[in-house]
Amino acid sequence: MDELPIRSGDDVVRVRQHVRGAAADNGLSLVDQTKLVTAASELARNTLVHGGGGLARVEVVKSSNGRTGVRLHFSDTGPGIADIELALTDGWTSGGGLGLGLSGARRLVDEFELDSKPGAGTTVVVVKWSR
Repeated sequence: MDELPIRSGDDVVRVRQHVRGAAADNGLSLVDQTKLVTAASELARNTLVHGGGGLARVEVVKSSNGRTGVRLHFSDTGPGIADIELALTDGWTSGGGLGLGLSGARRLVDEFELDSKPGAGTTVVVVKWSR
């Protein structure tokens, strides 16, 4: 498992590059690579902008039926999300964006978990499986 700090916009770019390499090296199609990198970009940017920075972990995983996948784990110790259901609603934004970051990232991956508590930060774990 590789750990990448997220403290600046350059770190967001590094996360994207690292995720693309892991996805390509582990059998994800070009379309699935693009979906995972897009989700990673959204989640890394959220970690930086809304969480004040944090950590990304990139891990290669195997399913019980032998498929390979890439699991991404984003965590921060920022203010957290008060209403997770609302935050996952298309069009809702806590800033000046389009409100598609979390909900869009969720649609791009095969597995999506979000845990957040006000004042205690946010953790998002996603997995994209090879086809």
